[in-house]
Amino acid sequence: MCTKVNKNSVDADTINSHTVDADTQVNKNLFPVSRFHCSPDGILRHLNHRSPSLTRSTDPTSNLSLNTRASSALYLLHCTDTKTSWFRICEADSMPPIFLQIIFCLLFFFLGGQKLAASSSNDDFVFNGFRGANLDLDGSATITTDGLLQLTNNAKQMRGHALQPSPLHFRNPPNVTIFSFSTTFVFGSRLQDVGVGGNGLAFVIAGSKNFSKATGSQFLGLFNSTQNGKSSNHVFAIELDTIFNPEFNEENDNHVGIDINSLISNASFPAGYYADDTGLFNNLSLIDTQAMQVWVDYDGRETRLNVTLAPVPMAKPRRPLLSAIVDLSTVFLDPMYVGFSSSTGPFLTAHYVLGWSFRMNGTARDLDYKLLPSLPRIESKAKSKVLEISLPIASAGLVTIILMAIVFTVRQRMKYAELLEDWEVEFGPHRFSYKDLFKATKGFRDKDQLLGKGGFGWVYKGVLPTSEMEVAVKKVSHESRQGMREFIAEIVSIGRLRHRNLVQLLGYCRRKGELLLVYDYMPNGSLDKFLYDQSEHPLDWATRFRIIKGVASGLLYLHDDWEQVVIHRDIKASNVLLDSELNGRLGDFGLARLYDHGTDPQTTHVVGTMGYLAPELVRTGKATTMTDVFAFGTFVLEVACGRRPVDWVADVEQLVLLDWVLENWRKGSLLATRDPRLGEEYVAEEVELVLKLGLMCSHPLPAARPNMRLVVQYLEGDLPLPDLSATFLSFRTIGMLDSKSFDDYVVAYPSSLSSSMTTASSISAGR
Repeated sequence: MCTKVNKNSVDADTINSHTVDADTQVNKNLFPVSRFHCSPDGILRHLNHRSPSLTRSTDPTSNLSLNTRASSALYLLHCTDTKTSWFRICEADSMPPIFLQIIFCLLFFFLGGQKLAASSSNDDFVFNGFRGANLDLDGSATITTDGLLQLTNNAKQMRGHALQPSPLHFRNPPNVTIFSFSTTFVFGSRLQDVGVGGNGLAFVIAGSKNFSKATGSQFLGLFNSTQNGKSSNHVFAIELDTIFNPEFNEENDNHVGIDINSLISNASFPAGYYADDTGLFNNLSLIDTQAMQVWVDYDGRETRLNVTLAPVPMAKPRRPLLSAIVDLSTVFLDPMYVGFSSSTGPFLTAHYVLGWSFRMNGTARDLDYKLLPSLPRIESKAKSKVLEISLPIASAGLVTIILMAIVFTVRQRMKYAELLEDWEVEFGPHRFSYKDLFKATKGFRDKDQLLGKGGFGWVYKGVLPTSEMEVAVKKVSHESRQGMREFIAEIVSIGRLRHRNLVQLLGYCRRKGELLLVYDYMPNGSLDKFLYDQSEHPLDWATRFRIIKGVASGLLYLHDDWEQVVIHRDIKASNVLLDSELNGRLGDFGLARLYDHGTDPQTTHVVGTMGYLAPELVRTGKATTMTDVFAFGTFVLEVACGRRPVDWVADVEQLVLLDWVLENWRKGSLLATRDPRLGEEYVAEEVELVLKLGLMCSHPLPAARPNMRLVVQYLEGDLPLPDLSATFLSFRTIGMLDSKSFDDYVVAYPSSLSSSMTTASSISAGR
């Protein structure tokens, strides 16, 4: 017979305290057994010689083996760690042996099945290919018919995620330490633009599967510009990055990094591996055509993370590529999701994962390379053209002529639809189709889409139909004689410039003589609207100071931190655009000119905006980094004073902003020149610093002006600002002293003597 007994009703007098938990009791009136042991696997084992023995089978899938020779005892079949669990107590001599065998077979079936399920649970899995895999996919992620996990396709600004649907528990109770874990995966990519990848992929462990607010491009589909770096992200990632992003303190465009809540890596190193036999480092290219394997091993006790990389099918190198102490206890929630994230930017790349293995508290099982799917074949354009020509030739007569005529007609239409020149292939970012831009801007006819007129062309707002990304499309005017020259300059320079304070050029299009440039959309427009439009809410001082420092940082990048020197030549408030957080970004590089470090600029044509031109630029027509510094000084005064460089409606004394500020500095009333709309909500020391720095940058002598690296150090407080020279002359005075070039000076800095004079050079009026 079988009796159901509550665990709380057992008498402790018959139980040895060393073998059963203190809260476990057995009623000695129910059965004559004196010793039981509750093992960790949930089986209460009988220890008394008077009853049959319950012992663990040597078979790992079995829980019990029964010695059925004894006849007068009770069996406690199962126990758990919960106090309300029920036990079944069976009296052996009141039940035929066949019934006992049936009971134990059923017990083995149910309990053994639970054991087998645990061994293949979510914390230990292997995917040798992903055909039929149960993963949560979003964005561009998909599983191909060949069993490849494809995270991104050949489309711009895409992101894709693939995660295990069930979260994993990484915390060791009572939630103090993190379990050790190990994973390995094989990945590869296919590029549409040879030699240029974008942007990479990452193995990720995250507290949530919701990445809807994340952006693509350099953020790898993990964060956006506002989320990046926040501890509330609870994201750990191993990034395989193929784009150089200086804003993330990256050293190159081919590296592996350990990321904690941010794309500024805790540790990173160029992609490669250390050979076991020589110990030498061998470089690898993450955009290579061959597949590669990554191993990630975390020791929860030592909090050490090792990341290893090698080409397939090389065995795992003994020395890891990265090894760092990483405490994940402050990062991981309980539970967490594991998987992959990837993104593309302006350059098209398809990212694939061929196989994946993961194990908690152990080493991930090896992948079977023979079972892994193959990466897609790389189509040879040369081979395709040979076949395209040879097949028609092999055909007879009329069929050959018709096919050749069709090929010729298609090529002619493509040639005239969108022209492609050599310099575009070498320097340009990826092209947009005219059809996409036409749809994005509603045909360039909707007035609501018109943002304004920039240098040489109109600017329209658009939403790309494929990615729903907001962009600004600049359409160069037909009447512009310098349209093509400006277009080439912008493509060559901006296409490769990347800085958080520069407006990013995403791509371009050429069709039937039309020139179109596609930029990041800046929702708050240009800075001059906030300075001079009375209907707009005035900017507070903290925002203005942040904008000034941001523009200075961007200009320093153009002058010193990029591979070539870029002279902007048209720095002014209307060319500073504000993003959603009112951060300043320098734009409109239509007048930019490139020249190598250490050489003189090869340009003598005067271009720029009245009021921002340095005296030597007006005289010689040659632009340098110091002429940019001069324009920046005028821009700084413009932002601090809320006045245009040349105010035609002001009194004669206030006509030229620079002279007016200089005169007030001499009188000791420098702060009186600040924008009256600031009221009393400003930091006097910062305002005085900005005004003095503006005067110093606008010094008539180029040698007396600081370079942009010094300017940034002054603004950040790393260096004290030197005193202004008492011999600082106004430009009106200098112009009268230099009679030879007096006319040139009054053009750039109109005074009461020449308020009506203009210039025939390419100088636009200040906006």
